[in-house]
Amino acid sequence: MSVRELVVLGTASQVPTRHRNHNGYLLRWDGEGILFDPGEGTQRQMLRAGVAAHDLNRICVTHFHGDHSLGLAGVIQRINLDQVPHEVTVHYPLSGERFFDRLRYATAYRETVALTPAPVSADGVLDARPSYTLDTRKLSHPVESYGYRLTEPDGRRMLPDRLAAHGLKGPDVGRLQREGSVNGVSLDDVSEIRRGQRFAFVMDTRLCDGVHALAEGADMLVIESTFLDEDERLAVEHGHLTAGQAARVARDAGARHLVLTHFSQRYTESGGTSRTESGGEFERQARAAGFEGELTVAHDLLRVPLPKRR
Repeated sequence: MSVRELVVLGTASQVPTRHRNHNGYLLRWDGEGILFDPGEGTQRQMLRAGVAAHDLNRICVTHFHGDHSLGLAGVIQRINLDQVPHEVTVHYPLSGERFFDRLRYATAYRETVALTPAPVSADGVLDARPSYTLDTRKLSHPVESYGYRLTEPDGRRMLPDRLAAHGLKGPDVGRLQREGSVNGVSLDDVSEIRRGQRFAFVMDTRLCDGVHALAEGADMLVIESTFLDEDERLAVEHGHLTAGQAARVARDAGARHLVLTHFSQRYTESGGTSRTESGGEFERQARAAGFEGELTVAHDLLRVPLPKRR
């Protein structure tokens, strides 16, 4: 059975706290696993979340600040230790290749896996396959940073009442899907477009064109909200977003499910970043900004399913 869900491995900005590990997010997309921004401690968080090295097919690093990449060394070595039988592709900013190389070979170990570096240097498509297209957009942060987006190709939803009205059933339906028409009946006559799902991952950035391009029409938007709105000056200065800014991006983009994460350690339980709070101030400010869709204030080890297709 295919599964599409986000497994949150860590939600802390800059430093881990008692309740939040450094960043780490696994997207399960059918039979594939895509790990985003493995910060320090990700290997242990994978264990706690029931995620194995064999589940990883791709790693996407937005930028080379430690809270988004220090876990690479351990994850790469675990992939090799467990002798993952398939290729694992790693995307990261080309400008940080020296950091990737240092993390990849931080200590001695035996390489057993086909780990394929695929650095990013410009906006565009990184990979296109039958189940999704992966593309990237540059963000605005003190170091070069890229966000990522998965887009499933649009499909077709067959309409039983129209099929029946045209007397089509059984093998004729399969033939119609393959050939586009049967006995003068076209695919458009008996089906409708089924919009493919879209997932966007936006970390460490100020507001910029790339943020809006990644978020557009997302079924799930995972986006940083490092600061609360009253600290917007700090957000702009350090290249981050506030809860209200992130929510307005989601609102304007028509995102269906907004996942806020990457919280500054300056906020305690009253900021709503612990699992004992029901969203707290981050949720309140996101709603005040006008976002009316599904909203999750992430906490470590949370699993969030992608919304069902409309």
